[in-house]
Amino acid sequence: MAEPTAKTKQPPKPEAAAPSGLAHAAAFLAAIGREVRRNRAKRGMTRRQLAQASETSERYLAQIESGTGNPSVSVLRAIAHALDLPASALLPETGARTAELGAILDLLAQLPAGELPALTRDIAARVTARAGADRARRIALVGLRGAGKSTLGRMLAQHLGWPFIELDRRVEEDYGASVPDLIEMAGTATFRRHERSALERLIAEHEAAVITTAGGIVSNPETYALLLRHAHTIWIKARPEEHMSRVMAQGDFRPMAQNRAAMADLVAILEARRADYARAEAEVDTSGDSVEQSFAELLAVVTPLIGERQP
Repeated sequence: MAEPTAKTKQPPKPEAAAPSGLAHAAAFLAAIGREVRRNRAKRGMTRRQLAQASETSERYLAQIESGTGNPSVSVLRAIAHALDLPASALLPETGARTAELGAILDLLAQLPAGELPALTRDIAARVTARAGADRARRIALVGLRGAGKSTLGRMLAQHLGWPFIELDRRVEEDYGASVPDLIEMAGTATFRRHERSALERLIAEHEAAVITTAGGIVSNPETYALLLRHAHTIWIKARPEEHMSRVMAQGDFRPMAQNRAAMADLVAILEARRADYARAEAEVDTSGDSVEQSFAELLAVVTPLIGERQP
């Protein structure tokens, strides 16, 4: 009987190298997707609208937003242009920050989270200190459609005896067409440029005014900063379901037209803009309140800002 042949000992298989390069690339693409989604929601654009504006297929845009697409530089630039952003703003590693801002962010990361709100107020006070006297007699109401900005703004203007100015109406007068037509024909970026120009003229022409703005004004940092510097800004807010019901009652469903996920989109828009709206000096929540109750709350907020006593 033949002896069994000894098995040749196989060398141990080398351990698979951790796919750190692939993992980093996947994380980078996922971060780009988050930035695209966040900025799209901030502007109240549907995926289809952004796809059309950037001349990118809706399917490919969905892949980019999910982190599974790997956009070329030209595609990323087209998307950024449609969002009225520099392409670098969609790159998570660079953004549009200077070295100084990067250093500040590194320092902020070392602070306990509980200290950030107070620090934010301190920075805002420092930035706006020079404009304090200039904005003393301007009130701006910001927030999503359906919160009650226009209704409360008109009531406040009548109460104070100040002009009531809807910034969107100013843009329409300048352009000679409605805002939806302007956006459809010339794009969101063009509308934002008209919005900035109209706001600059409004500030130059009116020392006192009650101003209401489009909800997406926060998507342009320069325009929103201009508003914050030259007007006491108040966030008029409501619960998402109340925003939706009020907009539908008005028959105005523009940003979510023919969109089956309208509520999800509205919530995404609100979440993307929440931090910017919160930069306002004060807020008034109209959820569940009558118009009279909301106006009383607004008046209580406005009175100390403009240095006047309630009658």
